[in-house]
Amino acid sequence: MATVTLKGNTIHTLGSLPTSGNSAPDFQLTKNDLSITTLVDYKGKKVVLNIFPSIDTGTCAQSVREFNKEASGLNNTVVLCISKDLPFAQARFCSAEGIENVEMLSDFRDGNFGKSYQVEFTDGPLQPLHSRAVVVLNENGNVLYTEQVGEIVDEPNYKAALEAIVNA
Repeated sequence: MATVTLKGNTIHTLGSLPTSGNSAPDFQLTKNDLSITTLVDYKGKKVVLNIFPSIDTGTCAQSVREFNKEASGLNNTVVLCISKDLPFAQARFCSAEGIENVEMLSDFRDGNFGKSYQVEFTDGPLQPLHSRAVVVLNENGNVLYTEQVGEIVDEPNYKAALEAIVNA
């Protein structure tokens, strides 16, 4: 189990992020049109998984804005922003913010993504939402980079994630 903090208070996730060099776990997530997508759908592209608790918090919203800005300049790369928010809330946010360069995906149906990637909180006030994390994959779905953000209110290290994509 990973230990992180929320405003200095200790909380835990199910475990550790996938290990660099290994294949990323497959997933089934819901798009804003309520269709289902899987990791296989992105084969042949580099993938950034921007994982967070809820689009309705400042830091989570900022991570989507930042990756949206950066994604437009990345070749053969898709940024997937993943939370347990309902697809309707995700779509509303993207529409209001003019977000067009990332895909919003929801784990609201069964939470299997949070379990497979070990990012689901097991205690604390955000249980069973996802912790803030970034996972970068190459075109074959192998893990290149991971970051479990230690303090939930902090933003991820965008530069390191983007460098992993560029250097892949």
